[in-house]
Amino acid sequence: MIRAMICAVMTAAVLVAAPMAQAQVEWRPLGEGPVEWAPLGTVEEGQGQRPDGPQVSTGTQAVLRGLDKVSGDIADLPIAVGETIRYGRLSVALTACRYPADNPASDAFAFLTITDTRSEERVFQGWMIGSSPALNALDHPRYDVWVLSCS
Repeated sequence: MIRAMICAVMTAAVLVAAPMAQAQVEWRPLGEGPVEWAPLGTVEEGQGQRPDGPQVSTGTQAVLRGLDKVSGDIADLPIAVGETIRYGRLSVALTACRYPADNPASDAFAFLTITDTRSEERVFQGWMIGSSPALNALDHPRYDVWVLSCS
């Protein structure tokens, strides 16, 4: 009786999992998306235009905010494009910073690479969006970093 129940449960699990196993999923390492993709369209010579989106400008620096979750300390972190700074045991590199050309104070998009220097592990790489920090957030047990603005 118990064997029959176990066989029935195992068969049901296989039947449920089979369609999911057939799904084709393209796995890419973090940050290795299409090169031409950028928030709000591509940007050339400091400005870009997407047919269905606003015009964007490229910034030369950004202001990030860091939070140490253990001590509760908050710090504003100015960083230039191409620069790497240290915040606690994190190493933060800014690759690009973009903002809407018609309203620079409204939103910011920054491409960040964040590494934990203690373990030399990359903990975040991608676009962070100032107006929606939880959309693509840093997941670290001690630190939190998000974008405030680009200029």
